[in-house]
Parts: sequence; C-alpha cells; structure tokens
Amino acid sequence: MAQLYDLSYPFWDQMPVYPGDEPVVLRQKRSAAQDGYNAYSLQTGLHAGTHLDAPLHFLEGGQRVSDLALDRFIGNGCLLDVRGQDTIGCGPEFAELIMPDDVVLLWTGHSAYWGTEEYYTQHPVISDELADWLIARGIKLLGMDLPSPDGPPFAIHRKLLGAGIPLIENLTNLEQLSTLKSFEVMAFPLSIPAEGCPVRVVAKKRFN
Repeated sequence: MAQLYDLSYPFWDQMPVYPGDEPVVLRQKRSAAQDGYNAYSLQTGLHAGTHLDAPLHFLEGGQRVSDLALDRFIGNGCLLDVRGQDTIGCGPEFAELIMPDDVVLLWTGHSAYWGTEEYYTQHPVISDELADWLIARGIKLLGMDLPSPDGPPFAIHRKLLGAGIPLIENLTNLEQLSTLKSFEVMAFPLSIPAEGCPVRVVAKKRFN
C-alpha cells in the first residue's frame, strides 16, 4: 500500500483565515434524525486553509484555476529545509536538489504558529534572489508552510505568478517528509474559474 502524507489543514467552522478575508462558515442544514438525511453548507473565501493561488490572483487577465493544466498539480517533490531564515535566500545546494518541473516545498517551520496572530504578521518571506532562481530553474509549482511568500506590495507574488508558477500556501506536516529520499506531490484544486481554491495536498513516498 502507498505511504501517503497529508500536508493540508482540515476545514472547520470559523477556522483561521488571513486577516480581512471572509470567515469560514460550516453549517448543518439537514439532519438524518429530523429530515431523513444529513446535509451541510460551506461558505468560504478561496484562500482559506491550505490553498492554491493561480496567476489571476495578482495579474489582470492571468490564468484562472480552471485554466491550469492538470499536470501542473502533480510532480516530483523537492523539500527545502529553510528553517531559521527570516528572508529565504538561495542556497548553493539548491542546484543539485531542484530539477526543472519539480514541485518545490519550502519548510520554514512556521506552521508551528498556525492559529496565532503571529502566523500572519511575523512570517518569513522569499527573497527576490530565490524567486528569480526558481523561475529560471523552471519549477512547476511552489508550496510553503506560510500564509504568503511576501507582504505588501506583494512583489514576490507578482513575480512568481507572472512567470506561470502557481503557489500553495498554508502547508503543514512538512517535517514528515524530511527523511524521504524521493516523493511525489499531488495538489488538485476544483476546476473553478477563479483566482484561488482550497486544495488537499498529499505527498506519496517512492520506494525505488
């Protein structure tokens, strides 16, 4: 049986969201005891929990989630241990670790602050140097255990999305991948014509 690792936060009513974003509202509308069946409704913004940013998020006329090819959301995984860096730079070892079309995951350790104000207000950011290097390397997807790769005016967002690299924010459990020699990442969103979407991100251990 395949060994799978869940890298996503669960959804729940009033879960933490980025400051100013729409709250998550999960409500039971029908119950089996009274109505003969159970049914729930979910009201949420598209950037709650572990989610995908498509180019449209910051680029007028950019690709929507439903415009992105399916193979963009699955690929060889590469975990970068960048813990302890307030501004994440480009390490000399990256050239050996990262291949074109990889799904790169940044492990900062910041998920330890999930559910606190500090998680959103005092998180590490990606340097211009690293963003430029990842673009030149030709990666297909960038994920991170952060609420954002940057802060206002969101230049790193614009740079990466403008280069056609979708982003996955609010990953968790990345430490579980630290001992794996090889793994695959899958992060399929709903096919919706919008700028973002919650995703269930899963890593699959390779045994070869």
